[in-house]
Amino acid sequence: MLELQHISFSVDVDGKQKDILRDINLVIDDQFVAVTGPNGSGKSTLAKLIMGIEKPTQGRILLNGEDITDLAVDERARRGISFAFQQPVRFKGLDIFQLVSLAAGRELSKDTACEYLSEVGLCALDYVDRPLDQSLSGGELKRIEIAMMLARGSEFTILDEPEAGIDLWSFQNLISVFHHLHEVTGGTILIISHQERILNMVDKIIVLEEGRVAQYGIKDDILPGLILEVDDCKRACDHFSLKGAAK
Repeated sequence: MLELQHISFSVDVDGKQKDILRDINLVIDDQFVAVTGPNGSGKSTLAKLIMGIEKPTQGRILLNGEDITDLAVDERARRGISFAFQQPVRFKGLDIFQLVSLAAGRELSKDTACEYLSEVGLCALDYVDRPLDQSLSGGELKRIEIAMMLARGSEFTILDEPEAGIDLWSFQNLISVFHHLHEVTGGTILIISHQERILNMVDKIIVLEEGRVAQYGIKDDILPGLILEVDDCKRACDHFSLKGAAK
């Protein structure tokens, strides 16, 4: 269980403090939880604070009752938190097999590494010995990163817009991988996403607006309102576009 107590985060912009997150209070302990909201609402910042990439200006972060607010990224990883970036990092000098083994924290057989790669829709024999170089596309790197999450089997997994860069790989396969990830870990998966098909698979949804928690609750209670807001926005945009074209 992860608990955020009065979490705030500010940055200095031209000598003035800009509030990114404001007094966030959350308890996250469900199987699948999504964070959504407008661009600039603080979604990715919240994920980075949980992982320890950023430090809160105020407040505490607790994992299973332990205060981890001041722990470094590697210490949080050892306690069972994993993070998949929106734009995966390229680790030069390693091949994919070595990277998946490092994520697992143990020496894997190539057959086992291939199983993880196959799970995310990659032809394992074509990828397991490939170097992590510029020949890999963003979509391929994203799938490899999710394979690393499977190999690691963390208690609390954070995925920042996991659908980004995955073009031909279907959302249904992506969702199946998330379910398998939960089966492997038995823990919580926190997904940052705008995609309705991703939001449809979660247990609860956190909606951020202007750095605050605007809504947090069961998917079936929150998602219909979000869809309605998007439809209203589209209709408004279409209306103004038509008026502009008529002039």
